[in-house]
Amino acid sequence: MIGPEFPAVLEAAARGDEEAFGRLWHDLQPRLLRYFMVAAPAAAEDLASETWLAVVRGVDRFRGGELPFRAWVFTIARHELLDWRRRAARRPIEDSPIAGLIDLAAPDDPAAAAVEGFSTRAALAVVATLPADQAEAVMLRVVAGLGVDRVAAIMDKRPGTVRVLTHRGLRRLAERLGADARIRRVV
Repeated sequence: MIGPEFPAVLEAAARGDEEAFGRLWHDLQPRLLRYFMVAAPAAAEDLASETWLAVVRGVDRFRGGELPFRAWVFTIARHELLDWRRRAARRPIEDSPIAGLIDLAAPDDPAAAAVEGFSTRAALAVVATLPADQAEAVMLRVVAGLGVDRVAAIMDKRPGTVRVLTHRGLRRLAERLGADARIRRVV
């Protein structure tokens, strides 16, 4: 998160300051990519790009703080995802996994970045095995760091439904990870 400087960064970005917009991008881009890698792996980077184009077009009209901004960006992301799914349903394409996508934390520690990338890919692969609603709820709550009410608004569901989807998704993940740990102990 950007923190107390956010209002000034947002205002500068709305005026066209590339460095300020870059700070917004660096803060949210890894989370957006992770969200899309679970929801639509074959189109993750394209969907993130389309999301940022919409953000650029509308950032001067946005009013609010950092958490509402994050929710606004993920709302745009979800709309891009739904549009992509509609287009794909009309023109079926085959998803193929994207190999080698690693979110680099910093250029000064390649080993740590590589280990983090492996962990991130493995975690995203497990989350992607959940039913779509559960995976989306987990990604928006845990990865995007959004509150239940914001996720409910983004997903067009009631807050109780989001809580249940998140709980069930996390419980399934815990069961799968527990099963994997038991298997590794046996082997």
